[in-house]
Amino acid sequence: MIVAVTGQKGGVGKSTTAICLAVAAMQQGKRVLLVDADPQGTTRTWGDVAAEQGAPAPTIVAMGATMHRSGQLAALAREFDVTIVDCPPRHGDVQRSALMVADVALLPCGPSAADAWALAGTLDVIAEARALRDDLRACVVITRKLGRTALAKQARKVLESSGLPVLQTELAQRVAYQEAIAEGRGVTSHSPRDAASFEITSLLSELERFAHGEEASLDLPSAAEAG
Repeated sequence: MIVAVTGQKGGVGKSTTAICLAVAAMQQGKRVLLVDADPQGTTRTWGDVAAEQGAPAPTIVAMGATMHRSGQLAALAREFDVTIVDCPPRHGDVQRSALMVADVALLPCGPSAADAWALAGTLDVIAEARALRDDLRACVVITRKLGRTALAKQARKVLESSGLPVLQTELAQRVAYQEAIAEGRGVTSHSPRDAASFEITSLLSELERFAHGEEASLDLPSAAEAG
């Protein structure tokens, strides 16, 4: 499974989501490749911190707008069970390249209507990719959610009108995510009993089902039940 964590808007938690998903998959015994396609290099920096701390980390490589070419990402990904690509915001050429090889495009989106409106540019890129390969699956995950607020409900309603499936799993605004990344870990290894850990585990399971054509979420404990 190759997942491109993508989107035109910055600040919605793409790198954090990509890293935490990669660590969670690795903890399940999967061979994981984490691709840093963002010139900011957040994922690579995180990998350096993990090495300094002696924390287990997936294989990390840097790739850019040529990753779709023969002998590049598709060839490398064959050696792994899960490949996660951390795409940059606003770099359409890199996003297009990732979408040409990904099985699933995962679009993190913040909890406001403004965040939802910002998806328009990304939807155009998804449509372009699907014109060339109609097997590309794409979905949205709500990130940085602030509890059971009316704002969050409104955002989900706006997102559901975008034409893409919105995953049942939602990632809340939690300190555990920032603490884990700062220490070179994923939230499932840093805070396994925190509600954030249950969110990431649920997201990974739902993504795996989605990649195989099953759009229903697994019946896992919710973050509220867990925390």
